[in-house]
Parts: sequence; structure tokens; C-alpha cells
Amino acid sequence: MLSASPQPSGPGPRSPAALLAQLGLPVAAPTAPAAGAAHPDLEWARSGAMALTGRAEAAPLLAPAALASRARQVVAALRVLGPSDAFQQLDGPALLGEHAACFGHQRQGRTSPGGSCRLLEAADGWLALNLARPDDRGQLPAWLERNDAPGPEAANAWSWVESCVAGCRVEELVERGRLLGLPVSPASLPPPQPPAWLHVDALGSRVERHDTRRPRVLDLTALWAGPLCGHLLRLGGARVVKVESTRRPDGLRRGNARFFDLLNAHKESVALDFEAEEGRAELRRLLERADVVLEGSRPRALRQLGVDARAWLAAQPGRVWTSITGYGRREPEAGWVAFGDDAAVAAGLAVATGSPGAPLFCGDAIADPLAGLHAAVATRAGLAAGGGVLLDVSLRDGVAHLVSQASGVREARVERVPSGGYEVVLGEERLGVLSPRARASETAARKLGADTERVLSQPC
Repeated sequence: MLSASPQPSGPGPRSPAALLAQLGLPVAAPTAPAAGAAHPDLEWARSGAMALTGRAEAAPLLAPAALASRARQVVAALRVLGPSDAFQQLDGPALLGEHAACFGHQRQGRTSPGGSCRLLEAADGWLALNLARPDDRGQLPAWLERNDAPGPEAANAWSWVESCVAGCRVEELVERGRLLGLPVSPASLPPPQPPAWLHVDALGSRVERHDTRRPRVLDLTALWAGPLCGHLLRLGGARVVKVESTRRPDGLRRGNARFFDLLNAHKESVALDFEAEEGRAELRRLLERADVVLEGSRPRALRQLGVDARAWLAAQPGRVWTSITGYGRREPEAGWVAFGDDAAVAAGLAVATGSPGAPLFCGDAIADPLAGLHAAVATRAGLAAGGGVLLDVSLRDGVAHLVSQASGVREARVERVPSGGYEVVLGEERLGVLSPRARASETAARKLGADTERVLSQPC
């Protein structure tokens, strides 16, 4: 297994080549810096994510790591890997705030901008609990070993959780939560050494790619990180087929249509009943035709569908399997559940943004867009290198890789301006802290299953 090696922190190097060199894949790139690159603090101010960081009643906070600069670097690397007009005007740092722009999120200190995740103080430290799914609230009595829980829709449910957590130890709560499948994580310190943000397993044969056929991508992911990766691959010229369960489609379909359309427009939509043998057989037929698979499931969930990444890669040369999960595919982390906010807390970002005794959320589920960006550049590089690889990208490690390299010294300062709002001041430069913004989708995403019959009837 190869792992993406760490690079120095700070203002440089942030060239596309510096990022591509981390992949452990035989791809080359020019050494020129990313076009338009600025100091990380200024990149953060204009990204829209800074406006989502810190307490609502206080000034927005600078990021403790070059998060926005990494987003720009990834987009620059995508431009290098293949010509696409769509990448030329793509604002990498602004991708970090698109979700909040569509949903109208704002910074809330120890509550995530989206509201589903909170930082809770236990008897010996802090942890993050994310109640992102309806079923998660039903797990609270078992998690806290209490039988006096208020109803799942009760207004005081969070107050009850906070009072219960205050008397418990972090380690016990995290261990029990993970056994129950809850997205819970300790408010960790940044790791002392940068972990690899990518693990590469060479499990198949490479091929020399000379044809001009568009890569066929099977997108089995949901929510943000995986669909963003699929969206970026589509912008780069791939044909992307989004596959969903008829019983449990992508949860974002029930949310903000603007954001769902932004990530999924121009993807073909296939809906299958994975609980039926016919649906599982249809999935296997789709897999046979794919050059790339994107998935965000725990490995055991795919095995239950009769899908094995290793066997799929070995069956045909040139394939790329990209896995985007909370903690990666290695045990025991492979079984842990995570979403963007709690994964970033586990990476040390909340502590680095605030302090060990007063952690604060940084951005809006920021591990999601960073993972989607990382997965896209790794996938495109994997194809360019001839495939035959399993790419393992985790939400936590992508953030931890960047946070662990931060110096802890903020070079800029934040000032309130008389007209309202805030500016980041760095030497003689002043830049207003921009609100989150989102691109306009070219068209609506396809209705669930709109292309099922047509896609399934196509020959291999």
C-alpha cells in the first residue's frame, strides 16, 4: 500500500505538482504555482468558509490550517490532469462554502452551521455528536444508558443530552457510540505528524490509455463528499451514472434542491432495489461496464450486496475504485460512522480553531468538500496512471493532514469595519470576509431512476 506523503505547511509550496507528487502515482505536472494563489489567510477570507467559523456574536475566525489554499491547489491540479474549460473558472476555495450558501447556514460556535452536530463537554474533555439522521436520536437512550429520554422531536432533547454527557467520560461515550453506529468523535488534538490523506492499493493491472472514450463512472455515493467528486469528474469529461436505492435514495434529494442539482446535474440517474436479487444483479451488470466506481459505504455493506472491490479491480485492467468514508477502509476505523462536521473534530480542527478547553467549529462540514476534492484529483490521476488501483480517502485524515502541519501562528488579524462586516489584514493588504456563495446549476438533476431502463438496456 502506498500513502500520500506529507508536504510542508505554510504559504508554499502550493503548486499542482506538489500535490500530485503526494499521490504515489506515475503522473507528472508543471512546477508552476497555482494560478491566483494568495496567502492562506486571504484565501480563507474570500472562500466564504471563514464567515462560518467561530461564535455568532463574535468576529469570524481565521483557519488554523491552509484549508482554502488546499482547495485552490486541488483545482489547479485537476486543470493539469486534463484539459477542461469547466475547471478554468472554477473557484476552489469557494467550494468550501457552497453548502452553507444554498442552505443559509451561519456560524454558531459550538453548534455546527447546519445545526445537527454539537460540541459537548464531558467529565474529562470534549466530544462531537452528530444527529444528522432521523434514526440517530432513537439511539440516544442506549448511548447514554438512560431511560428518561425526551421524545426525539422534543425541543429540550439537546439540553438533556448535554446534562447526561457532563457526567460521563469521553472514551466511554465514543466507544459506545461507535458500537451503536452513531457519528461521535473526541475533540482531538491535531496529530503530531501529518497522516496520509490517501492510501493507494495496487490490486489490478494498468493499461496504456490511448482512446478518447469518456471514462464511465458509477457513482454510488450520497450527500456531499462523494457527489462532489463525481461532479468534478463529470466536469473533467467523464460520463457519470448516479446509482441510488429505490428504498433509501440519496438523503439530499429531500433537502435543498439547489445544492442537490449543483452536485448531480448532468449525471444519469439509475434507481435499483438492492434488497431484491434482481436489483443486486443489475448493479453487478453496471459494475462490469464501469471504468471507475465511487462509493462511500463501509466495506461490509458492499459485501452484503455481493460487491467486492478487490475482485472488481482484478477482473479487468485499467479500473479505478475510489472509496470515500469517514475514517478509511482500515480496521477498526472502517466500521466507524462519520459526517463532515464530526470528522473534522476528530482530525483536531475544532481544538486548533479554539483551544483544548474551548473547541469551536471551523467552516460547514468542511471535511466533506475537502474529501470530495481530494478524491477527484486522486481518481483522475489514477486513470491517467493506467488504473488498477483502489484509492482510500477519509474525511478525517484529509483534514488532519492539513491541521497537523499548521504552525499555530496566525500572521493576519481580523478587524471590524465601520460599514459592518469584517476584514482580514495582512501587512498592507486588506480583504473583506466574504459570505458563502454558490454557483448556479446549469440544469436540474435527473429525477430518481429517470434513466434506469435506458442505462440497463445499453450493451456492455
